[in-house]
Amino acid sequence: MAGPLTHEKDPIAMSVVTTSLADVASSDAALRAFLHGLPGVDRVGADQRAAMLGTRSIKTTAKAKAIDLAISMVDLTTLEGADTAGKVRAMCAKAVHPGGEAPRVAAVCVYPDLVATAVAAVRGSGVKVASVATAFPSGRSSLEVKVSDTALAVAAGADEIDMVIDRGAFLSGHYLKVHEEIVAVKAA
Repeated sequence: MAGPLTHEKDPIAMSVVTTSLADVASSDAALRAFLHGLPGVDRVGADQRAAMLGTRSIKTTAKAKAIDLAISMVDLTTLEGADTAGKVRAMCAKAVHPGGEAPRVAAVCVYPDLVATAVAAVRGSGVKVASVATAFPSGRSSLEVKVSDTALAVAAGADEIDMVIDRGAFLSGHYLKVHEEIVAVKAA
């Protein structure tokens, strides 16, 4: 990605960063400076907005539409060591036909070895298949294992990969390692 890493309508962000991704990803120090230079959340403003919204009366029809919208954005997920093809098929059936007038969910999320089962179960429904990859849940594995994990899920038909970064590397300030892993996994 070339060009500025700013939002054109946000003067604070514009003053913080006006450099290319290549420059930012040149070293741990450059990534650290970029990350620590990002503006924070306006906590007071967010709290005030939430308090104001909490006092508003919302009509029943609007509530129903909001709930349906929320359901249509959800990923049903099973990420247990005891997951089986049967459990994934049952979850996929619930994703496609949740019951009543409820809409389908956006996606189902499974481990890479169960992607093919999920793909077959939701075929033609519009429900996507997501898969965790990259040594879920810790992200602590070699890059080769992470890329292989991702490639297996994609080959099996996953529409989306939920990547787990190496949190230990990130928290230790090894931002360049994390960036390089993200780039390699995205390529896979």
